[in-house]
Amino acid sequence: MTLSLNSRQNRSLTAHGYVLKTLREGILDGTLVGGTRLIQADLAAELGVSITPVREALRDLAGEGLVEFDPNRGSRVRTLDLAEVQELYELRITLEPLMVRRVLPTVTDDQLGRAEKLREQMEHTDDVSEWSELNRRFHAVFFERDQDSRLAQILTGLRDSASAYVGLSLGASPERVAESDAEHGQLIELYRKQDVDGAVKLTVQHLHTTLATIEEASDKGLL
Repeated sequence: MTLSLNSRQNRSLTAHGYVLKTLREGILDGTLVGGTRLIQADLAAELGVSITPVREALRDLAGEGLVEFDPNRGSRVRTLDLAEVQELYELRITLEPLMVRRVLPTVTDDQLGRAEKLREQMEHTDDVSEWSELNRRFHAVFFERDQDSRLAQILTGLRDSASAYVGLSLGASPERVAESDAEHGQLIELYRKQDVDGAVKLTVQHLHTTLATIEEASDKGLL
């Protein structure tokens, strides 16, 4: 395989961060397609690092739902499935309103400030992988004060599992990025105004629209 993201920008990261970012971007932009075997020694040689950061990055990517481990064949890029993502979003649409109602009254100015910075970063990047990661962190900011609850843990797993689909779908519908950025700004204002019903409504709308974008990408054969 040839990874196209062996850039100076990536090499300014730690070895682990560099490998993680490069592999994640390779998966999300389609360089590493579903089913591709990920041989640690080969990746280490191609990326110019030792095996340890490769092993750590693969473990992280498995946690994100991008990589799976086969006891007999080692690691490989996970093949994405539309039925699975539909179930993920059905669960998120059901559960996220519960979390919004729970945490919105306690959201602080500090959280809102950090969410705004993440939103601004999303507006200024044209890197789909980076945008997808910033998007995941943006939504997590609002829930962090309840992050140890069972509900938060479930939602974190659902959100992480959905991130791969989000990244791939945005490649097929780049106009959706600007729409999402606008919705993020609206969501911050609703949290700032303590508008629980408005925040719940927009959250559900945001999830439905994201799922529709993923389904469109699937119809185009990009998943």
